[in-house]
Amino acid sequence: MCETKSFYLWLLQVIALLGILALCLWLAMRPKSPNYTIVNFSIPGANTSNESDHGSIQYELDIENPNQDSGIYYDDIFLMFYHGEDKVGSKTIPSFYQGKDKTRQVIDQVDVETRFWTVLRKAIMNATAELRVDLSTKIRYNTWGIKSKQHGINREGKIPIGKDGKISNKKKKVKLRHASKKWKQRSTRFLLST
Repeated sequence: MCETKSFYLWLLQVIALLGILALCLWLAMRPKSPNYTIVNFSIPGANTSNESDHGSIQYELDIENPNQDSGIYYDDIFLMFYHGEDKVGSKTIPSFYQGKDKTRQVIDQVDVETRFWTVLRKAIMNATAELRVDLSTKIRYNTWGIKSKQHGINREGKIPIGKDGKISNKKKKVKLRHASKKWKQRSTRFLLST
């Protein structure tokens, strides 16, 4: 009877040890979400006296994969720029694969919709302009050759714009953070419709 108890106790210890080991491996291997940062931003021609009826937004977006064990497959990335509630422009970054512990720079421009350009330009000249950048995509992690299920990513950031048409905060960078619930609902509808 005593040998049976010690066998069951030994078996329980082995199972507990395997459980703790599995938990530690899961915590160590769980991939982190990518980081998105607007590192350069400008709206050329916004502060000139030339009253054109259209403009553009130039931006540089850094997409950082902080994982040393996982690559990331991105679906198309949708960037939308808002002034207040008005969508002034949008851009689609085509799908791509990002290797382990890599950073990708996307340098591009977005044409501002003509009907919103005048209002945005006036706000920039008064140094009261603030744009909201919304980013949404779906990603899959590739860890040790195994692809994960898709994960939805929704990020947003507010960009204060000075009279010169550039970022006016001290850091001159804007890190995109988790989106609000209102934005998540809106972006989910957008992703389902595309």
